[in-house]
Amino acid sequence: MESMPQQFNRSDQSVSPALPRPLSVLRADPERLLGVRAGSGTAVNSGFAGLVAIVLTTFFFYGVYLFPEGPFRSMLLERGPTQYIAVFLGLWCAVILVFKKRKLSIQRRALRHAVIPENHEFVLTTTSADQVIRAIYAIADDPQRFLVYNRILIALTSLKNLGRASDVDDILRSIGERDESTHQTSFATLGGFLWAIPVLGFIGTVLGLASAIGNFSSLLDNQTDVSGIVGSLKEVTGGLSTAFETTLLALVIALVLQLWITSQKKAEEVFLDDCQDYGLRQIVSRIKVQREQEPN
Repeated sequence: MESMPQQFNRSDQSVSPALPRPLSVLRADPERLLGVRAGSGTAVNSGFAGLVAIVLTTFFFYGVYLFPEGPFRSMLLERGPTQYIAVFLGLWCAVILVFKKRKLSIQRRALRHAVIPENHEFVLTTTSADQVIRAIYAIADDPQRFLVYNRILIALTSLKNLGRASDVDDILRSIGERDESTHQTSFATLGGFLWAIPVLGFIGTVLGLASAIGNFSSLLDNQTDVSGIVGSLKEVTGGLSTAFETTLLALVIALVLQLWITSQKKAEEVFLDDCQDYGLRQIVSRIKVQREQEPN
């Protein structure tokens, strides 16, 4: 199969218009451009995304540190470790979602190009399957990395071996189910972080309330005059600020991420449905099963 791209004439306009540059995941995937191992399809290398998030978190808090004194600066820098962890997890999720969006746009490019000739008289058989395979290799340098082309290549190989249209349809559906499972798995890390961020906020609330109660008890033990009690109440309110602001930050981050994840998941589900329709229109609807002639 490696020699197929050389056998296909790129100037053959009967299959697809000549492209100035063939499709390539290797030249467009953000992870591969940065020299790291990339996930398949729209999946993201979570470890690399975490490293990027560490760098972004460092720059973010350094920028906040340069802010003048104010409520926003105090909420992020003076409310305990949960704020740092919540922001880090939020940025980690954001990096994954940005990469997934970019990967999805790359995968969608494959749907713009037909691999079957526009001629309605063209019939896909075991003999003409090679022509379609060569067309796919002319469009994409690495077609196996495109979900829709990978489905078609596997289906056409099976067509040549099985020769039954119903089996090819079943194979396309089976690969589609596998891609849907991979799609769900690619959101597992995001789901875990989305659960952890509000929990961090509640942990911050508990720590803040514990600090406030401890300071209040110490205040009652050490102060006897009213003026001293009023002055020491600042320590108590500081603990209450930690209690409420950690929860506020965590819930805001979780809300934004939930909406973003929902949007991205919907976009990928629509893409998988489009891949299924593409396979039906380009492959299944053009298949003609060749039957052997029965002896007289």
